[in-house]
Amino acid sequence: MVRTPAPGTSPSGVRVVVVGASGNVGTSILAALDRSATIARVTGVARRPPPWNTKKSTWVAADVAEDDLDDVFAGADVVMHLAWLFQPTHDPLTTWRTNVLGSTRVFEAAARAGVPALVCASSVGAYSPGPKDRAVDESWPTHGWPGAAYTREKAYVERILDTFERDHPAMRVVRLRPGFIFQRRAASQQRRLFAGPFLPGTLVRPATVPVIPDLPGLRFQVVHSEDVGEAYRLAAERTVRGPFNIAADPVVDSRLLAEALDARTVQLPARAARAALAAAWHLRLVPTEPGLLDAVLRLPLMDTTRARTELGWVPRHDAHAALQSFLVGLRQGAGEGTAALAPNTPAGRVHEVLTGVGRRP
Repeated sequence: MVRTPAPGTSPSGVRVVVVGASGNVGTSILAALDRSATIARVTGVARRPPPWNTKKSTWVAADVAEDDLDDVFAGADVVMHLAWLFQPTHDPLTTWRTNVLGSTRVFEAAARAGVPALVCASSVGAYSPGPKDRAVDESWPTHGWPGAAYTREKAYVERILDTFERDHPAMRVVRLRPGFIFQRRAASQQRRLFAGPFLPGTLVRPATVPVIPDLPGLRFQVVHSEDVGEAYRLAAERTVRGPFNIAADPVVDSRLLAEALDARTVQLPARAARAALAAAWHLRLVPTEPGLLDAVLRLPLMDTTRARTELGWVPRHDAHAALQSFLVGLRQGAGEGTAALAPNTPAGRVHEVLTGVGRRP
């Protein structure tokens, strides 16, 4: 493991370790912690650390699935765990190794290091199928949707945390369950992870996308990455425990998507949309497995009252703004100076095709 020191960091005060700090949410957390008056030092953990630091951060190169984390966590006041593989969907054993076994290794290392607080990235995807006409609170069951690796793994990590909290009652454990997280600089990464190399991002603009499919159950929640970063900051600074739903209003549906793209909606049976996605996935044309669409159409809507009242979290961006920031970034090919958020991979989209759509980048 290689440490990259940051000049000017204070040896005293609250120290936070962010595992998976170079991605969509991790970079927003680093920015939020930089603004905090109570956070003195931040250690960002990533498999491929970037060649830069924030005002308070240092970087450690580590893989949660295999590297020793005890020394990284030693002396930390808060460990935030975000490291997660969305791909390869064609090789779920690989994602299981990082997402489930890697998460277990993070939790166990935090316990051995005597870390007082653990903040874990859960997701709306951990929830069991639920209503679309009302919002549910954090007591809704978290058994996920069994047909998609992402939702299975998020639900399984929730079960691991249940046992972990029972066995380590002195540790303060927080679970943040956000909706779909968007920001401009993550657009290229999300295009690679979910749409693949054949989506012409520059054409995803008003008046060039003629129709939006209106699928039964297509109602979901989004949130801007900067607001998620603030939720993590608050979870580090306040003595709260347990799960918190994180999402912005309004709920996104086909009508809102059509308005954003100046398109019209066309009703389409879910079965037809799934069949088309399944065919494209099996042909390696898109990296998103069809089970993820099944999950999205069944996700419950989340009530964020607890986050607002107990965590003190209020989003600065509404769902329209979060979605628009992603669409603008998609058209611009936006990115950031980390391996995860880079606007292009080596050799561009040709590299994506040659390395296998739906395989590990």
